[in-house]
Amino acid sequence: MSASASLAVTHLVPLAEVDQNKVTPGVLGFIVFAVMAVAVWGLMKSMSRHMGKIDFKEAPDPKRESGAPSSDPEPHHG
Repeated sequence: MSASASLAVTHLVPLAEVDQNKVTPGVLGFIVFAVMAVAVWGLMKSMSRHMGKIDFKEAPDPKRESGAPSSDPEPHHG
């Protein structure tokens, strides 16, 4: 940590009333959460880009177009 950053932190510590009986995530918890948030954002952006490249049009079934009856029985409702 640079000298100015450590000086700023030492000036902020007395301003924050720290309860010694209370456990908090602190700066490290915030940094870990921020890194995870940026990673998830990057993964979602990458997934969106990859999903955009996919062509969802299905190829026609050759059995259906030829007029031949399919081997699948008709679905039963009941």
